[in-house]
Amino acid sequence: MAPRFWTIKPLLDVTADYLASKGIDSPRLNAELLLAHHLRCRRLDLYLRFDQPLKEDELAGYRELVRRRTRREPLQYIRGRQEFWSLDFEVSEGVLIPRPETERLVERALSALETGPSGSSDHVQRILDLGTGSGILAVVLARERKKARVYASDVSPKALSVARRNADQHGVADRIVFVEGDLFQPFRATPVEPFALIVSNPPYVAEETFKTLVPEVRDYEPREALDGGRDGMRFVTPILQESPAFLVPGGWLLVEMDPGQIEKARATADETAAYHAAEVIQDYSGRPRVLCVQKKV
Repeated sequence: MAPRFWTIKPLLDVTADYLASKGIDSPRLNAELLLAHHLRCRRLDLYLRFDQPLKEDELAGYRELVRRRTRREPLQYIRGRQEFWSLDFEVSEGVLIPRPETERLVERALSALETGPSGSSDHVQRILDLGTGSGILAVVLARERKKARVYASDVSPKALSVARRNADQHGVADRIVFVEGDLFQPFRATPVEPFALIVSNPPYVAEETFKTLVPEVRDYEPREALDGGRDGMRFVTPILQESPAFLVPGGWLLVEMDPGQIEKARATADETAAYHAAEVIQDYSGRPRVLCVQKKV
């Protein structure tokens, strides 16, 4: 028999068991984050309020969030937020959910900016985030490099709207130029000065493996932000081939990709004859994840 009224602790216990029965990973964490989101409090506050009774409208709203999660809607879309680089970012169904491994790209990008062209404090470094999505790379790089001028491009107007809001939230909108278009097309139409750094986390899921993705990714995240066509190289290859025309001598290109694509990408970079030897950055699981190449001087 259900209790006459619910307090927070038993509600979390029952919800965690229910989510586990539906195959949801980390069910207790999901239960807590959903309830904290619904009650507009910190997750820690739930532990301080374990004995607090919940009103019927609070219960009804929470049940609806739990139902959405059991349909495998990503927790990040339900909450509308995701942490990246210790910052809180807005995410929605129109943008890819930031992954922790992309922080490795940020770490290497910042290192490249320290030693790359126009690296002194007397010069403004120009950075391009190609395929910005929610804007996480552009925002973080703008925050970390106060004198940088960042361009953030995307083919999706919806993604650019989210990216602009994230830039506003983190106080860097005045140093980011948002550009709509497919890869380098807008920069050919309206030429700009070359960049000291180009970063990109393009769609790289191989078309033939798309159906094997977990439901949270396959059924909810925007396919156009994931699907890299046959072998996943539809965007990685032209980015490597075309970037030299948009980099200053000594400028860096960093591209995130699937570990299985690294060697093919290295071969493409070598074929251009425009880069120095490639460097590969591993993700937090020890798998090759980011290809880094520097344009020859």
